[in-house]
Amino acid sequence: MHLSTPAADFLRRVEIRLQDLRPKKRIVFPEGDDPRVLQAAVRLAGNDLLEPVLITRKQDAPADGLRRHNPETDPATQKYADFYLKRRGHRGATARDAQEAARRPLDFAALMVATGDADGFLGGAANSTAVTVRAALHAIGAQKGVKTVSSFFVLCTPNEQAGCRGLFIAADCAVVIDPTPNELADIALMAAGSAHMAFECEPVVGLLPASDPERTEQAARIIRSRAPHLDVRTGEDSIYRANAIVFPDLNSANIVYKLVEWLGGASAFGPMLQGMNKPANDLSRAATPDDIYVTGMITALQAHSEVGS
Repeated sequence: MHLSTPAADFLRRVEIRLQDLRPKKRIVFPEGDDPRVLQAAVRLAGNDLLEPVLITRKQDAPADGLRRHNPETDPATQKYADFYLKRRGHRGATARDAQEAARRPLDFAALMVATGDADGFLGGAANSTAVTVRAALHAIGAQKGVKTVSSFFVLCTPNEQAGCRGLFIAADCAVVIDPTPNELADIALMAAGSAHMAFECEPVVGLLPASDPERTEQAARIIRSRAPHLDVRTGEDSIYRANAIVFPDLNSANIVYKLVEWLGGASAFGPMLQGMNKPANDLSRAATPDDIYVTGMITALQAHSEVGS
C-alpha cells in the first residue's frame, strides 16, 4: 500500500494505540475463508492489535492459532437463533427464520457481537453492502437515541495545519443520500464522536452549505440544542478549523472527498459505519488485504471507544 506521509503516520499511531490497549478486542470476520481476510487477520493478530475471530464453513481449521467458528456445528448457534427471534419476532420473523439466520455467516457474526461474544463486526469482502449492513442492523441495531446510521471516511491530507494534524472525518459518504436537517444533525454528532475516537482531538464540526442554506442552519440549531458545548460551524468558513466535515448530500460528499484524494494528495480510509450500537463495518468486495487490515484496526479502535465498550 502506497501511502502519503500523513496517512502512514496516522496508521502507525493507531497501531501503537491498539498495541497499548488491553484487553484486545475480538473482531469477527464473517468471510473467514476468504484468502484476503485470512491474510489481514494473521497480520492483525501478529501485530498484537486485536483478536480476530473467523467464521468458516470448513471442518478442519488450519494450525495458525486463529479462533474460528462454524455456524453449522457451533454450540452457540441455538443461542443466537433464540436472540434473533426475540429481537425480530415482532417484525414477523419465525423460529425457522431465526434458525436459518443463525446459520448464515454474516448473521452469525453479527449475532456474536450483539450478544457480547465479540466486540466488533467486519464483513462485505464477499457480500454486497446491502446484505452486510442489513445483517448488522437486524442483529446489532443503532445506538439508543440514534435514528440515522451513517458512514464516515478518514481523510489524511498533507496540510498538517488543517483539521487535526491534517486529519479529517468526512461524513456521510456512503449511506444517506439526501439527509433531512434531523438526519444531518445525527450525522454531525456521530462524526464528532468519530473524530474524537480516531484522532483523540477535540471535535470541531463543519457543516458544508447546502443548496438550501436554511436546511444547514436548521441542522446546526438541532445540533446545538442536543450538544451545546460542541463547536459547530456553518457557512463558507465551516471547514477552516473543522476536523469533522459534514456534507449536505451523498453526491457532494463523493465528489469532494475524491477530489481531495486525487488533486490534494490525500489518502482516504473507509467508509466505516457510525451510529451502530456496537462497531460494525462493511468492506468493498474489491477490498485488498491492506484495506481489510486498516478497516480492522479502525473497527477495533471503535470497540475501545465509548461507543463499542
